[in-house]
Amino acid sequence: MALQTFEDLEVWKRGCRLAVEVCVQFDECKNFTLKDQAQRSAISIPSNIAEGSERGSDAEFVRFLRYSKGSCAELRTQLYIARRAAQRLKRPSLDVPDELINETREIAAMLQGLVNSIEKGRDAAPRDPAEN
Repeated sequence: MALQTFEDLEVWKRGCRLAVEVCVQFDECKNFTLKDQAQRSAISIPSNIAEGSERGSDAEFVRFLRYSKGSCAELRTQLYIARRAAQRLKRPSLDVPDELINETREIAAMLQGLVNSIEKGRDAAPRDPAEN
């Protein structure tokens, strides 16, 4: 089945699930700066996938997929910081599960695969001789 909308992309679905989990995980976090940054980064992942897919060109889609991948790295960093802070403050309720960190890695790999696929398809597309 061909891609119809961004909602068909598994990476978008997983990004949405991750965003929900991060929002829940940080709901009671008293460090409002970290909470806000982590939630914004998480929400940015599927949001950039959606926005890029609606831009109407492969180049724009790839650009926004890269933004999304950057948000994955940003979120992973914030998760490490939250985990370390929870350990130092001895607040296990704020400790970040390995699954969230691993999910950022897997989503980033999926995003890179999608970028590679789009770029490969673009390179393989026949070129109009009039453009040379």
